[in-house]
Amino acid sequence: MGIFEDVLLNAKSVVGTVGKKAGEVVDISKLKLAAADLKSEISQKYQILGRITYEEMTTGKNYDKNKQEVADKIKELKEHLESVNDMIAKSGQKVKCHVCGTYNDKGAVFCNTCGEKLAAESAGQEHMSPDDVIDFTEDNFADEDLL
Repeated sequence: MGIFEDVLLNAKSVVGTVGKKAGEVVDISKLKLAAADLKSEISQKYQILGRITYEEMTTGKNYDKNKQEVADKIKELKEHLESVNDMIAKSGQKVKCHVCGTYNDKGAVFCNTCGEKLAAESAGQEHMSPDDVIDFTEDNFADEDLL
């Protein structure tokens, strides 16, 4: 095999590796975007819950059923967020505190919430492959709005 064929083969290999890494970055970015969307939706549901509670207190009417529906939706959204955060952590981008469960940046030495040391935990993180990524876009898991 000539030098030209060797260079061409090496170039193809490099392009394949770069393409794979770029795909992983895109997948992680999608997960981070999904997490941000979930956080926003959870915040909106908390606001709705606050408005329902205020209405209940000012009108004297009972809105327990509505509050329970919103609370159930918040719980469901938090479970989705937890699974997205777990996938981000498995990618090596985040480290989960073993004490309080907060996700911290990969390079963090201490937990941002409880102050626990994270260094030993970050070394043992398992990494996910691009095949493990689940599409959490709105179309794939959005339920009907509760209110």
